[in-house]
Amino acid sequence: MSQAQALIEGSPVEVVIADKGYDSRAVAEAIEAKGAEAVIPSLKNRAEQRDYDRDRYKDRNLAERFWLKAKQYRRVATRYEKTARNFLAFIHMASIMILLQ
Repeated sequence: MSQAQALIEGSPVEVVIADKGYDSRAVAEAIEAKGAEAVIPSLKNRAEQRDYDRDRYKDRNLAERFWLKAKQYRRVATRYEKTARNFLAFIHMASIMILLQ
């Protein structure tokens, strides 16, 4: 849970969608303590399988496919821009190019 809690800390969230690598009781409790829903499938070897919204979990695939396409732009993949403002601006431009395809 070393990085999972840091990712959700300080930002308003309603739903946290993650893969099986984040399946732990501590992560789920940290998410639910923020008042959010944890959409994380359980590992196959877990004795107690946790229920999750399968339709929402499919949205994770859409996000991953978007980032795969966005990283085709070298400036996004290598974080060429030095400032966060310029990097975000180039992500917006890459997003527009992806939408236009």
